[in-house]
Amino acid sequence: MDDLILEEQFIITNGVQLHIVMAGPKSGPPVILLHGFPEFWRGWVNQVPALVEAGCRVIMPDQRGYNLSDKPLGAKAYNMHELVNDIIGLIDALDYEKVNLVGHDWGAAVAWMTAIWHPERIYRLGILNVPHPAVMKRFLLRDLEQIRRSWYIFFFQLPWLPEAGMGAVNWRGAERALRGSGRIHTFRNEDIEKYKEAWSQPGAMTAMINWYRAVVRYQPRITNNMRVKIPTLMMWGMKDVALSYRMARLSMDFVDEGNLIFFPEATHWVQHDAAAEVNHYLVDFLLDKISIKVLR
Repeated sequence: MDDLILEEQFIITNGVQLHIVMAGPKSGPPVILLHGFPEFWRGWVNQVPALVEAGCRVIMPDQRGYNLSDKPLGAKAYNMHELVNDIIGLIDALDYEKVNLVGHDWGAAVAWMTAIWHPERIYRLGILNVPHPAVMKRFLLRDLEQIRRSWYIFFFQLPWLPEAGMGAVNWRGAERALRGSGRIHTFRNEDIEKYKEAWSQPGAMTAMINWYRAVVRYQPRITNNMRVKIPTLMMWGMKDVALSYRMARLSMDFVDEGNLIFFPEATHWVQHDAAAEVNHYLVDFLLDKISIKVLR
């Protein structure tokens, strides 16, 4: 990253101002990378050099509520329709007709729904460690193991207490959430310090947790007819403590053209744990160097 030129902008989209970091040739194929909780644009720090070397134009927003982007008040401001409209507005603001879209965690949830609702705006879809929305809904309603794993979603519905727990004693709770769900060296000390700076932005932690509150209170209509009609690559770290890998293959049933790659030793943070392998597959996929086939 030290050798790369990073460009920063603030872009108005869908009524909010998002902080955007970009790298790579402006003429290269555009790739928007969407981070999840509790990261920000730096969640893709291990992918940027490889994508830039491959000639891609890399675009990394801090999604609404995170780091330097706007943090509108109230959970309703973080419903899925608004989150997707942020990305469509960003594509418009950057004057692209279509982009490649890659997401991890909450960023993957937004990427799924963007591809479902606006397939005409996406070339290729990359998903890391989050199932198709219909599969996620099914497991949260019926699968006891996944319900147990998702305890934090219910905890985050409480007022003020989650924020207090995450922020106490210099963000010890948030740091434990990261380190406890990753491998020993998934997050370096310097990474954690950067995250703490982002979490310390006024109103950030409440805004970040409001994504979870919104998905329960303002859930979009999810049906089994929500197919993904664009080429899709899903990569999944099998040692994810929050999301069962059993949801990955089932997600492929909703994809017309897709590849699924498992990483047996990687955690939820697969783009950190297996960076070299993730980069290899991601670059080949985005540059159309690997064949696409649905795995049943």
